Amino acid sequence: MQMNILESSEDTIIGKMARGSSAKRASALMNYGNMIAILIPFPLLIFWFGASMLVYALNRHHPNPKVGHYTQQAAYRFYGITGFFIVAATFIPGGGWIWHLFAWILAALILIPWSIIDLRRIYQDEWMDIPLDDQGHPLTSR
Repeated sequence: MQMNILESSEDTIIGKMARGSSAKRASALMNYGNMIAILIPFPLLIFWFGASMLVYALNRHHPNPKVGHYTQQAAYRFYGITGFFIVAATFIPGGGWIWHLFAWILAALILIPWSIIDLRRIYQDEWMDIPLDDQGHPLTSR
């Protein structure tokens, strides 16, 4: 029996299963990354901006649709807030570090509480194991 390091799926007697515990971790990953990147903006915000696209692409089409939903909501918040402040920062005069600091604090005040609320929803949600077919797609009940 081969054990997967992340326990994302496992071959069982009844077939391949996508673990609920792995789905919960996958759905929380984008929110944790958002909070860490906004708390330590340089250099993590820059790296997370790129890494978050990979996390989004990997989790958006997870066999458990709730993972895709939570990931998509976290991505909307992160890209919306960072995009807005990138555009707004264009109009900050040179040497206006107080405005940059104000924008960063405002982004943190928006993103962090929203991410915490979403994480609470994720951890209170019920995460079931999902049976998969040979290609890794969820089995539909017929």
